[in-house]
Amino acid sequence: MRIVLDENRCSSTGMCEATAPEFFEVGDDGALHILDANPADCHRALIEEAVGVCPTDALSIED
Repeated sequence: MRIVLDENRCSSTGMCEATAPEFFEVGDDGALHILDANPADCHRALIEEAVGVCPTDALSIED
């Protein structure tokens, strides 16, 4: 599993960070950073939840 970020769509609202702070962080630069782009499959449900709360659909999962 790989987390994919479309930087052109991301508005850095922090919804994903609030849902899964161990995987996403809005940095001091105001940009979203993926902390672990290749998480273990045991985290799939949490990552799917974070992807689902993104208001701009900037996040996706690739298998």
